Amino acid sequence: MSLWPLLGIVVLVAGFAAGINPLIVIVAAALTTGVAAGLSPLHIIAALGKAYNDSRYVSIIWLVLPVIGLLEREGLQERARMLIARVRAATVGRLLIAYLVLRQVTAALGLTSLCGQAQTVRPLIAPMAEAAAEIRMGSISSRIRYLIRAYAASADNVGAFFGEDIFIAVSSILLIKGFLQQSGYDIAPLRLSLWAIPTALMAFAIHGLRLWRLDARLKRLAREERS
Repeated sequence: MSLWPLLGIVVLVAGFAAGINPLIVIVAAALTTGVAAGLSPLHIIAALGKAYNDSRYVSIIWLVLPVIGLLEREGLQERARMLIARVRAATVGRLLIAYLVLRQVTAALGLTSLCGQAQTVRPLIAPMAEAAAEIRMGSISSRIRYLIRAYAASADNVGAFFGEDIFIAVSSILLIKGFLQQSGYDIAPLRLSLWAIPTALMAFAIHGLRLWRLDARLKRLAREERS
């Protein structure tokens, strides 16, 4: 057994330790492993393309990331902050509740890649929520800033997780159907999707309440830090 393909791990660790762009490090590690295993660079690229077409192992998000990075470099987050500053009624809780609705509805329609942590939360939702907090409370501490980011990420996770099960062709529904069928229960995917609706509504109600109470919690934390 050849150990040369493990050089990719060395490249990965060294690249991250040196602070090199993660995308460059990952590509370099993949090429190093492939070449050490006896594959040519063209074969490695062909293998990635074939895996994407056959089984979609490579998510579309990796194709979106370079575009998001370019938009951030051109001031996407700053524009998002300026936009939310013009909406006087916007608060952190209201903004995140609105995004939770959007995420859950689009996921229920099968558009799971339309929103997400990399595409939406980091470049848009989190900066807008932070700007809404700064408008109402002034300068905010790192503790409050990271708390807002955590709630922004949670809104995406809850919306996607409980919303996608409503879509009949999602992989989780097919997994549940296959598991039940092996246990002797032949249930149509449509019935599973319909029964996912009450769960999604309950998840929205519970997490929506937490987001609605977030504004009061942030104000309380800000007062405690200033006192």
